[in-house]
Amino acid sequence: MTDTHHDRPRRPYLAPFRGLRYARGRVGGLAAVTSPPYDVVVRPDGQRRLETADPHNVVRLILPDAATPGDRHRKAARTLADWLSAGVLVPDPDPSLYVYEQRQGGHLQRGVVGALRLTGPEQGAVLPHEDVMPGPVADRAALMRATAANLEPLLLAYRDGPATAAVVERATEGTPLLATTTDDGVRHRLWAVTGPDDLAAVDAELAERQALIADGHHRWATYRRLQSEHPPGTDWDFGLVLMVDTARYPLRVRAIHRVLPRLPPADALAAAGDVFRVRALGDTDPQAALDALADAVREPAAGPGNAFVLTDGTAFHLLDRPDPARLRDGVPADRPEAWRRLDATVLHSVLLDQVWKVPDSPEHIRYIHDTGAAVDLAGRLGGTTVLMHPVDESVVLELARQGVTMPRKSTSFGPKPATGLVMRRLRPA
Repeated sequence: MTDTHHDRPRRPYLAPFRGLRYARGRVGGLAAVTSPPYDVVVRPDGQRRLETADPHNVVRLILPDAATPGDRHRKAARTLADWLSAGVLVPDPDPSLYVYEQRQGGHLQRGVVGALRLTGPEQGAVLPHEDVMPGPVADRAALMRATAANLEPLLLAYRDGPATAAVVERATEGTPLLATTTDDGVRHRLWAVTGPDDLAAVDAELAERQALIADGHHRWATYRRLQSEHPPGTDWDFGLVLMVDTARYPLRVRAIHRVLPRLPPADALAAAGDVFRVRALGDTDPQAALDALADAVREPAAGPGNAFVLTDGTAFHLLDRPDPARLRDGVPADRPEAWRRLDATVLHSVLLDQVWKVPDSPEHIRYIHDTGAAVDLAGRLGGTTVLMHPVDESVVLELARQGVTMPRKSTSFGPKPATGLVMRRLRPA
């Protein structure tokens, strides 16, 4: 099989690579050197905790601390070079695909880590579903240029790959390359797949599958930007991904909450009352507030079912039963109905843009995945946190297949791959 010329061998879709991993005995333990994805780390507290967990924690590569962006990226490159020179990070001897398992309580997730070819004639479509901001894309691109590395994988979801599933199950019968349990209670295991037949089977099958970007839209945009900057036929034609068959291992879909540090809670509640019914939930706990939110979304009164919880870190208020006329006038009409009904659409188009007049910039809106952290941050900053209800995966896929992007940070699929278990170096073009 050929790529574009009969005399050139076909380039793989999901290519094996020599994974870059922490050397045993050179770090205090794998759990101490891993990190959540860069955009999930709660800064500065979470970043500082990771930095002090071990001097070689991977957060020093993905979120280097320095005065300017250029200094941060150069510092990450120097740190990576130092760790390679010292043998803290070591490339695996053989190119591999990696079977990656995460287990938390009764939830099991398994997938394949590889270098995904970003374009190609037989590539199955990779479907983004969220908008991205140019700032984070530029930052991630500068970091990847400086380090010449993919430091953390994207999470892609596909469905129904029996040949790949067979390879995954066989791999997990063997001894893993690594096993560790991180502070969040997730147990991680990793196996290498090197057999030519297994590599070919996975590559051929996944090339025919449609994949949804579950997590990592900014990194996907970064991969595509960096590919465009390099000539064809280099390592920059590929990007590090984790692909999960959600027919066998369904992902969890969680909400991403908004923290508005410059919006006083009293002002937020007073203005929101012009559009939503506002009810006090009292000094309850975050989980009880989320339960009330779920009930409001599942069993709406006649009319739109959008609902949110507002909190100052102590008291919680439920916003539900929005005025249909305000939503009809405030939400753009040039998108599908499923998009117009999204909570994130209503929040940004109506409440943030028109009612509260909050700019979508980092100093005005912080996107926090963890509910407890979002609630605590509102209390510390004297601002308002908006707790969101997660979007159903079927809605995400429906819109993605139509080529319609959701408002950014609409969903959080997981569990997300831990950063630092396996990384990918890129050779200079």
